[in-house]
Amino acid sequence: MHASTEQVAAALKAIRERMGRAAARVGRDPAEVTLVVVTKSAPPEVFELLAGLGVADVAENRAQAARSRLPPHRDRFRIHFIGHLQSNKARKVLPLCDVFHGIDSGALLQRLDQLAVELGLLPEVLLQVNISGEASKSGLTPDELPAVVAMPLRAARLVGLMTMAPAVEDPEAVRGVFRALRGLRDELVSKGGPPLPQLSMGMSHDFEVAIEEGATLIRVGRAIVGPLGAAPPAAETGDAVH
Repeated sequence: MHASTEQVAAALKAIRERMGRAAARVGRDPAEVTLVVVTKSAPPEVFELLAGLGVADVAENRAQAARSRLPPHRDRFRIHFIGHLQSNKARKVLPLCDVFHGIDSGALLQRLDQLAVELGLLPEVLLQVNISGEASKSGLTPDELPAVVAMPLRAARLVGLMTMAPAVEDPEAVRGVFRALRGLRDELVSKGGPPLPQLSMGMSHDFEVAIEEGATLIRVGRAIVGPLGAAPPAAETGDAVH
């Protein structure tokens, strides 16, 4: 194998081992946690490499990149869209992805549902919640969440919640953010809401704490695909690094 390929394989193995240890610390089954490899920062050959290493879930966060990079690999992976999805780009991105993590308003949820009906698709959707209250992050406030969760949907399937923790050096400092998201989900369910089994939280620097607090989807990019180098510059700007 090429040196960078070997590095990616080793990094992937190490991440999976750390996932297993984090789950074990709190008595969880590691199989409850899905590793989503964020490919947005890597060159196009990343998809072939990850498929060969047994990766099942990958993620992009920009509409233009998704449209240019994903079509050849549509049937090889479960594809996640983790960035902010602009309403005017949703029609072109919707057929390319299976799971949408960053749905941050009721209007966008309704738009996605309408398009899913028109296109005959059944996308999985997670509502992004701005737990930390940072102005730089998009997402529903905890107070806005119940009304959006209660919206009737015809095709989109609301499966969970997502959040992005503040970028801090010590992962322990954001444990409360992950715990709060799980608490919000549990409260919604206890009041008769949908099950919301998925919690998308945790990235390269804090995924172990997220797993300990109940994450079922973790989004890891640079820690795995970093050795491949950077992707060519894109025309769009994206969200925070994963």
